[in-house]
Amino acid sequence: MADVAVKTDPTEALIASFDMPAATWAQPARSDALARLRTMGVPVRRDEYWKYTRPDTLTQVGATKAAVLVTDEVPMFDTVDRLRIVFVDGVFDAAASDDLSLEGITIERLAAADSDLHWAKSLYGVLETRGQTPVARPLAALNTAFATDGVLIHVTGKPSKPVNLVYQHKSETSDAILHNCIKMDAGTEFTLLENGPAAARFNKVLEVEVGDGASFHHIRAQGRDHERRAATHIFTRLGSESQFRSFTMTVNGKLTRNDCVIELVGDDALAHVAGVCVGDGDFHHDDTVFITHDSLNCNSRQVFKKVLRNGATGVFQGKILVKAGAQKTDGYQISQALLLDGDSQFLAKPELEIYADDVACSHGSTSGAIDEDALFYLRSRGVPQAEATSLLTLAFLAEAVDEIAQEDLREDMTARLGAWLMRHSR
Repeated sequence: MADVAVKTDPTEALIASFDMPAATWAQPARSDALARLRTMGVPVRRDEYWKYTRPDTLTQVGATKAAVLVTDEVPMFDTVDRLRIVFVDGVFDAAASDDLSLEGITIERLAAADSDLHWAKSLYGVLETRGQTPVARPLAALNTAFATDGVLIHVTGKPSKPVNLVYQHKSETSDAILHNCIKMDAGTEFTLLENGPAAARFNKVLEVEVGDGASFHHIRAQGRDHERRAATHIFTRLGSESQFRSFTMTVNGKLTRNDCVIELVGDDALAHVAGVCVGDGDFHHDDTVFITHDSLNCNSRQVFKKVLRNGATGVFQGKILVKAGAQKTDGYQISQALLLDGDSQFLAKPELEIYADDVACSHGSTSGAIDEDALFYLRSRGVPQAEATSLLTLAFLAEAVDEIAQEDLREDMTARLGAWLMRHSR
């Protein structure tokens, strides 16, 4: 890690630019996060896990200007029966949101939860703190310290429909810091949908405690605004025979950094995390994943595909850590990029660290151009160049999209990606 002394001034300047939310049950966690942030300092390019991505536009004081994109595109998930919770530039919009009542679940806003005995006290900032070792994640600590709102979801059954967090961006110079906590009781099942650009600069943390035998599905769409800058973090801990499945689609945006930290602490747990991004021009997208196997007979998959053109940059940093005693581990990791021109680049750092002897772990990373033979085959049968390129690109992305368990959502994601590719191939 870079010398902390070099980071002191920018760290203190960043801290001074925020106001600590009013004292509540979360105050001890906020104070602890602030102390940890001061110790770590803001990220800089000399930090190992930031050497491919410039963090300065995420840490400089004052929101970076980002023009609001006006589009007639149908919003994500509008065909899905779901409970909508809307935030506009980080501020809860009650008029645009649905009633928060739903069977099998309780939903509260972080800003409105005032009980000193609130269940979230045992979760808020807890998984984020655990996720700081062995890799420091100062932007997540910043979030825990200064998050202004978010949702607290306690899943006690199997809700009949998913919850959709909708993030809207309406101010060119807005910052948004949101922190969401989800606690899943044993045997429950829940789907969380997220979409929208949120703000000119967005910092979000999602902490998920998945109880024994519970299943959590997470589908996220980041896109639309071309100048968005975002840092997101997922921290999750899985109990015995539990499942965690997360998929992210990213289009547009100037800088996106998605961190995902997963701990499998119960036997027979499963964690699948996948993502696709399609970027054009001044586009930088970084997926950084750290999965720790700390129990028996657990399964993890990381599947990431990136399509880049006109100088876009894609980054993947993924690690599987298998601790001593975590026998029968099955860990799979693949990251691939399709470069549609010679100006784009893909930077990858796949890692395995294994301290058990009865495991099956693999990783691979490749980048390359579109298959000219396949393109010629389609063209020779009358398929126009743009359509042929889009079809081959969608085929390349299919392995990651197929990680979405729900067929209707999987088909919607494929259609969205196809439409974006056709618009940008002209």
